[in-house]
Amino acid sequence: MKHILIIDDDNKLRALLIDYLSQHAFRASGAKDSYQLAQILAVENVDLVVVDLNLGHEDGLEIVRTLSSKSDTPIIIISGDRLEETDKVVGLELGAADYMTKPFGMREFLARVRANLRMRPQIPERRDHKVYSFASWELNVKRRQLVRGGSEEVKLTAAEFNLLTALLDTPKQVLSREQLLAASRVHDEEIFDRSIDVLILRLRRKLELDPSNPTMILTERGAGYIFDMDVSVDERKRSG
Repeated sequence: MKHILIIDDDNKLRALLIDYLSQHAFRASGAKDSYQLAQILAVENVDLVVVDLNLGHEDGLEIVRTLSSKSDTPIIIISGDRLEETDKVVGLELGAADYMTKPFGMREFLARVRANLRMRPQIPERRDHKVYSFASWELNVKRRQLVRGGSEEVKLTAAEFNLLTALLDTPKQVLSREQLLAASRVHDEEIFDRSIDVLILRLRRKLELDPSNPTMILTERGAGYIFDMDVSVDERKRSG
């Protein structure tokens, strides 16, 4: 089920869009500002984001800029006040996939969501083609894919992926909470220290046979965390 995130400080409209999407086989959630957005993205995967340009104390264009620079997730801008062509052009140039003017019909909104999910852009070619191997696991950086036993894929959120990559880059070395916080950050607003504990717990649940008695990601009290496993790195090059 595709996950759609609605960012709008209008509680009634946000609830209306969430309810409508939920009736049409989507999982939908909402955020009123960039802080709530960061909290959701730290722990969940999102397939499409809808952003209102007018968020009271925030500029929706800045959220579009930040999102598009960190992810290939399609973004639909909605706006009822800023109707100038320049706003639309700027929004699209910043990385939005679509722009809707309020008021709009719900059927059109649903059609735009479905169309933009179908047209999700390809991830641009990365320079980093590393594939990390540890125990029975393999992490393909280019594909952002974690696989166990050569076949079973385990999904990671963007923050989980960033954190695991940081740990695999420095195996058997203690990384401070500050280092891990910087490495796992998906958006600049993610500055709450406890998020590292949550992400470590989630990674342990996905990687460890017994998360309550971890053997891979160990806690170094007062210092941080350490990935206590041998890690091999294959830097695969694209042929041709």
